[in-house]
Amino acid sequence: MLRPFSRSLSTHGRLCYSSIAARQEASHPTVTETQDDEDNLQDQIRRRRKTEWKRRQGGQTFLDHLIINVRGGNGGDGCVAFHREKWKPMGPPSGGSGGRGGDVYILPTPNLTTLSSIPKRIRGAAGANGQGTWQNGKNAPPTIIKVPLGTVLRELLPGDPRRAKDEWEAEEEGLEGLGPEDRRAKLRDDRWVHYPRYADDNINRDVFKQAEASLYREERARRWARKQRALSPINVDLDKTEEVVVSDDAPLGTGRHEWLGQLVARGGSGGLGNPHFLSPINRSPKFATRGHDGERITLSLELKILADIGLVGMPNAGKSTLLRALTGGRAKTEVASYAFTTLNPIVGVIRVAEDGTFEGALQGERVFEETAIEEERLRQCELSETEDQDQLLRSEDSLSDAEQRTGHHFDIHETFRFTVADNPGLISRASENVGLGHSFLRSMERSLALVYVVDLSRPDPWDELRDLKDELEKYLPGMSDKAHMVIANKADLLGGDGDQEAVEEAREKLRRLEEYVKSEMVVKTADGERILDVIPASAKLSQNTKKVVRLMQNYVQQARTVRV
Repeated sequence: MLRPFSRSLSTHGRLCYSSIAARQEASHPTVTETQDDEDNLQDQIRRRRKTEWKRRQGGQTFLDHLIINVRGGNGGDGCVAFHREKWKPMGPPSGGSGGRGGDVYILPTPNLTTLSSIPKRIRGAAGANGQGTWQNGKNAPPTIIKVPLGTVLRELLPGDPRRAKDEWEAEEEGLEGLGPEDRRAKLRDDRWVHYPRYADDNINRDVFKQAEASLYREERARRWARKQRALSPINVDLDKTEEVVVSDDAPLGTGRHEWLGQLVARGGSGGLGNPHFLSPINRSPKFATRGHDGERITLSLELKILADIGLVGMPNAGKSTLLRALTGGRAKTEVASYAFTTLNPIVGVIRVAEDGTFEGALQGERVFEETAIEEERLRQCELSETEDQDQLLRSEDSLSDAEQRTGHHFDIHETFRFTVADNPGLISRASENVGLGHSFLRSMERSLALVYVVDLSRPDPWDELRDLKDELEKYLPGMSDKAHMVIANKADLLGGDGDQEAVEEAREKLRRLEEYVKSEMVVKTADGERILDVIPASAKLSQNTKKVVRLMQNYVQQARTVRV
């Protein structure tokens, strides 16, 4: 790594030792100043580890937050060589320059849904070294890291304990503990390539000292430019892909370059070969420069799910069952009777026809039980699978093309589609990272509309609704304004063959819930006030799901129109 040298050895030594003393003094603050910060940091780390442990259960590989260290590729070294051929025993200098190190880009792609495939340490390819007969080294190709759409990149600033040292700090660390002479020798060894057995002779020559001074001036300029870029750290939202469009007026034969993504770390420049130092007073330069180190940067990657509708509810409110009912069982969510069954967001696609029919309603399965019960039912039906399949094929052949069917048959009827995200259950103090905490709330920020899901069988569903709204507001003020609907799940209690007393109690709960929403859940908008829709539904029995889909479609259409 190139680093500016001082004008004199004594001045350089004073600067070095004073900077070390300042770092040591800054690294030992008083206990009173740091005790509270350390306690808060340890508490956050403990909660984060507990959350990640929960989410890794059952072989889960979903990951939506990651810290990565990125290094651009190092530049290739310049070459010290002299041309040799017949009748020319003393040819001119012919060392080639080194190739440039590879840059590192981060490219968003819709094919990924998790950050689990991204390595924590990324290093760009190094440029090739220069060779004799004026052969320059090959530039290294760029390194492209693919991330899911909706990933937010944030550069970690100095002072953050998770941040790794940059290229200048890493070199300074390698020089600590060395004496003045050893320090000078180390700096020169990292910057120069000498012809064999000519290192000591080069150091004492005036032309080398002039080249060294010029090199340090260039290095100071590069360090200044690096500091200027650090004043505006990377903070990019990769929520869309871009396409490079070639103008129609471009000259014939203009190449089309692909969009590589967001540049995060530049590769180092290649070193200069010895012909670069040829001058009237130095006809035989026997030194060349080494390649520069690539940039080093630490990034925080945060994935925020891109879903049109986000389901918000307490644990076991029926969100996973509702998503399965809306998708006809195609969404593979875990359904069970214990809390936090869903540990990671699950996104389902809802396809709607022109008459309002959605694909999930066409599935033969209408009752959605717990996952364990359905798996047992599936095992029992495996014996008669062949007969049922033959019967299904005969029934499909009898249908006309105009009749709606699932799968690719529904493509000709589809006029609108949107996505719904089933998220982990939200509990009180989730905004303080309790439970799954921010892991849940982070996935809700991108949703165009939010839908509350409450359990009508619980004693006070309106209290759950109040807690849900409060936690959204504590995490991000104004986030609850995205809410459009309240789904009173398990509404099959309102009628049927159950106890009449229980039916009346459920109807009274629904009435009180509607009154609470009208009085306490009013959303203020630019056009006035908006009251949330309260829809009773039964996800288990797929009751009233068509109305739910129709309202969700309206919310998404309105939100997309506003964004455009």
